[in-house]
Amino acid sequence: MDIYIASSWRNQHAVEMLTYLLEDRGHTVHSFVRKAAADEGRVNFGSPTLEEWVWSEDGAKKFEYDTGHARTSDLVVYIGPSGPDAWAEIGVAWASGVPVCGLWAKGEPVGLMRRMVEVWFDDHQALLRFLVTALKEAE
Repeated sequence: MDIYIASSWRNQHAVEMLTYLLEDRGHTVHSFVRKAAADEGRVNFGSPTLEEWVWSEDGAKKFEYDTGHARTSDLVVYIGPSGPDAWAEIGVAWASGVPVCGLWAKGEPVGLMRRMVEVWFDDHQALLRFLVTALKEAE
């Protein structure tokens, strides 16, 4: 199964752990964390500025990577709390008919649009059990 993980850089380690767990089970995982590391070898948050980076060629490539995989994957997994970029990816997935499941966290900055996530979990173990079961059934 082809899976995209939508989240925030503040959840980097959770994204990396979930990526490895899902890949160990034979799934293809698209992660913005891995994409940034593959392209740059490291993540640089200081130079260029965020504003410069957003409008750069690299920013355009990352935008296409993120929205493209949110739109075409078999499943999107949201890990919260996150910000507007991850929520835009959820909107892309929802509008494209891609199912979304999510890990709810304190401080979520979203109101009504949380309805785009089909299944919410408030602890990571329940999310993992759901993913293992759902992905086995999809095989």
